[in-house]
Amino acid sequence: MAMSGDTKQPSIHQLQLFLHLAEELHFGRAARRAFISQPALSRQIFALERNLGVKLIDRGTRTVALAPAGQALLDQIRHVVDAAHELRQQARCAAETGVGRMVIGSFEAIVSIDPIPEVLDELRRRMPGVDIQIRRVAFDAATSLLEGTADATFLPLPVPDGIQYLKLASGPRCAAMCASEPLAQRGRITLADLSDRLHLGWSPRVPKVFQDFWACDPLPDGTPVRYSNHAVADYESALLAIAMGEGIQLPPSVAQVLYPRLGVAYVEVEDVPPWTIALSWLPSKRDHPFVEALRDTTLRVLRKR
Repeated sequence: MAMSGDTKQPSIHQLQLFLHLAEELHFGRAARRAFISQPALSRQIFALERNLGVKLIDRGTRTVALAPAGQALLDQIRHVVDAAHELRQQARCAAETGVGRMVIGSFEAIVSIDPIPEVLDELRRRMPGVDIQIRRVAFDAATSLLEGTADATFLPLPVPDGIQYLKLASGPRCAAMCASEPLAQRGRITLADLSDRLHLGWSPRVPKVFQDFWACDPLPDGTPVRYSNHAVADYESALLAIAMGEGIQLPPSVAQVLYPRLGVAYVEVEDVPPWTIALSWLPSKRDHPFVEALRDTTLRVLRKR
């Protein structure tokens, strides 16, 4: 039933409060989430209903539920709130940075991994005046980020302290080894099968926490991993050494699609921990308009999945 009384345009604040209440279905929790008192929330919801001329909320003595009109309008209200947020964000970008340039680091070919292509496409749509540049980084991706060479970076975890991140996806890993290696002829192996194999040595620019995770050092039985005398800093260099039988690595299984190479075999490893990729940034840049827009765009893409 339509509500009587004069109506006027609802405010974005009122619509946002309605979304909080629709998600929580509890006035107290929704009020705390909005950092206002429960009576203030109730007044705003009543005002919104008057402004729209419909009843949005069914208020019981112990329960809160969406009225039919509230349910019917929920998606449209969410769309309006999102559009207003995007407008404010783009205005902030224009005011603080103008058209400008945004540099996003990409660990090797990581921007080919879902959902990153969709994130970048959406970001370019939302920020058409910004020159978005993708800069390739290697195994020292976290170090490069700490040095400030990018506004934000897509990279694999783990990262050293001092870097914030948002997890995007995860998946299985494998062993990359010389194709003539006897283990390469087996369909599946374990870390124990690799215990006597040399892992390629890392560049000193690669954080220790990254080195240990990606070499599974120590092995499950506590044995330390043995390293070659290399100081590899990127995967292309690693592939050359692997093809020559000088060591192995334990990359994501998707590497066999992104980096097929003659002389290199990718073999499934049963007990290797999975990989996780993330969007990362420095705390000092968290609220920069470009980084905030990238984080917000990423969250929107993830919510759709």
